[in-house]
Amino acid sequence: MKLIIGNKNYSSWSLRGWLACKQSGLPFEEITVPLYGEEWEAQKHKTGDLAPSSGKVPILWDGEAVVWDSLAIIDYLADKVGRERFWPKDDVARAMARSMVAEMHSSYTPLRHELTMNIRKRHDHFEFSAEARADIVRILTLWAEARARFGAGGPFLFGTFCAADIIYAPVVSRFMTYAVPVPGFALGYMQAVWEHDWMQAWVHAAENEEWVIEKYEGRAPA
Repeated sequence: MKLIIGNKNYSSWSLRGWLACKQSGLPFEEITVPLYGEEWEAQKHKTGDLAPSSGKVPILWDGEAVVWDSLAIIDYLADKVGRERFWPKDDVARAMARSMVAEMHSSYTPLRHELTMNIRKRHDHFEFSAEARADIVRILTLWAEARARFGAGGPFLFGTFCAADIIYAPVVSRFMTYAVPVPGFALGYMQAVWEHDWMQAWVHAAENEEWVIEKYEGRAPA
């Protein structure tokens, strides 16, 4: 398999696709194309690798199969290796996990726009809009319910690392970048995600990237 991703420092969807590939246990080649730069434009016109997705990342190529959405990548890989590797075995827990993943995939526009992912950045004081605060409260409420009902088996949302943690991993990064105040249970969960070996490998690579996207660097603390 071949996974095409954008900058690790900024691309939340690339992180999700990459974690999904790691979770599958299948070998894959990783290709990073810097977003919005000359190399990005050249790559879009040079090969067909990015064409099926209209130039969006991540893109998973598996032989003749091409998958260009993070949630679709999770579903595709779950079909290949078994859904139990990605989803809780219990029907009730799995129902909640799927709902949380779908909500994260389609919602929280204010959070996404105001708290852009930037692994290298830290803001001590940041003024959130009321809409972004509502998104944060909603996410923390879902985390609390998942942990209380299904988290007894480990430190992650449903105990063991699963698709829900993959989808919310960039949120953990955002909360850390913008110093979002969270209760103790959420801090423990965030620490578990951040210290996961795969997450640490991604963070280390992001910190060592040379590319800078200025429009994602200009946000100053309030």
